[in-house]
Amino acid sequence: MQDVLERPDTTSERSAVARDQWTDAGVDTANEGHGLVAKVLMGTAAGAIGVWALDRVDWFMWNHQSEEARSRTTSVRPGGEPPAHVMVSKIEQMFDLTPTPEQHELAGLATHYGIGIAPAVVYALVRDKLPGEGPIRGLLYGLGLFVLQDEVVNSASGLAAKPQAYPWQAHARGLIAHLVYGVATETVLNLMEKSLKPR
Repeated sequence: MQDVLERPDTTSERSAVARDQWTDAGVDTANEGHGLVAKVLMGTAAGAIGVWALDRVDWFMWNHQSEEARSRTTSVRPGGEPPAHVMVSKIEQMFDLTPTPEQHELAGLATHYGIGIAPAVVYALVRDKLPGEGPIRGLLYGLGLFVLQDEVVNSASGLAAKPQAYPWQAHARGLIAHLVYGVATETVLNLMEKSLKPR
């Protein structure tokens, strides 16, 4: 029995051997690119649905918070706006733009969704390598995004005040909303993956 492959005699034979070796190693050269695109598209869709779910929970909790907690939250926000709208305001000032209130609101909403979709795309690409599975993995994703984005990046970038300036209700609301976002994103990704698997 030979331990070394015989050298192919023609270019076509060499290509065939190389393709077989890649396939044996678990690399499907024909479908690898398609799989990447599919994950990006699924991450985009799942992230959008996750943001939608986050907003519903966030608004519900906001409407049921005390007037004191809401007033304090609004008073410490830069310009009295949430982070996505603050980002839009900074861009408008940078380029000397004067949008209408409706245009500013729409741009803020689009930025808000973009901020939620971008990490969901990354999550869709790497989630198979992350610990846990199903809702548990979604909870960990939502928790990580809450800590990194809400508690660190927003404050450090000037999109929000220092964490200690907000009432505890704001932190609790953000945490719960992000946990819902994480579970919703993971659930949608799971459902889409199952629907795409050959029967």
